[in-house]
Amino acid sequence: MSKKRLGKGLGALLPNDELKKDASESKQNVIEINVADIEPNPYQPRKEFDPELLKELSDSIKEHGVIQPISVRRVGNKYQLVAGERRLRATKMANLKTIPAIEKDIDDKQMMEIALIENLQREDLSPIEEAMAYKQLIEQFGLTQEEVSQKVSKSRSAIANTIRLLNLPKKIQDYVSRETLSMGHARALLGLSNEEEMLKVCEICLKQGFTVRQLEEYIKTLKNKKDKEREKRKDKKKDPEVIAIENRLKDKFGVHVRIDETKNRKAITIECKTEEELRRVIEILERS
Repeated sequence: MSKKRLGKGLGALLPNDELKKDASESKQNVIEINVADIEPNPYQPRKEFDPELLKELSDSIKEHGVIQPISVRRVGNKYQLVAGERRLRATKMANLKTIPAIEKDIDDKQMMEIALIENLQREDLSPIEEAMAYKQLIEQFGLTQEEVSQKVSKSRSAIANTIRLLNLPKKIQDYVSRETLSMGHARALLGLSNEEEMLKVCEICLKQGFTVRQLEEYIKTLKNKKDKEREKRKDKKKDPEVIAIENRLKDKFGVHVRIDETKNRKAITIECKTEEELRRVIEILERS
């Protein structure tokens, strides 16, 4: 799935004067920290790291060192990673004992926001990781979907649709994370009513190699079939006199007519498939 790079970046989180200081900070405030003293970022949205890319970065670090310092915050006598987990992991792979870092004074909310945006800018997150990060910002830190959308420079509807992916069964979420299924396929599956049905249709989709459009059509056909079966079951329980009235109205209008009865409601549905049918029904009603 292709993603657009963010326009605002860290500017959505950090004041302009702080951004302007970054270049000088990278030279003036860089400290060397023992990698053993750095704890992982508990709010890191990224759960998987490509081993081959890590190896490439590790080889580069062995030869050139860590060019861009990581960001950390102090926690007691140790440090907690804010941003730069790939660089930290690659440094450990290179068997280096220290890494250049810049210490930041930030709270938990800022820490998660920076980690999320750093990964989004680099297009490092899977759709599921992205959805989990958005959900955590909303549930743990009290942000609204609109506030999240402003911070990551995406529409509110894009945020909502991404979070909806977490309603998929875990197995399908894994398919999306591994890019076996696209976001389009996943959104189509969300149109089904329960997890069992989602899993069943998902396996058919993978086996048949459906495109997103083909999957949408398959699900539409499936729903239409279920609706017809539901109508047939209702018809079997329907009063014969009501069925007789439906048939007379069908003959009169020349279209499908259905009478539905509940305890507090009576409804007649006249189904017109074309404008011509609709005009004919209206004319008949006006003459009656």
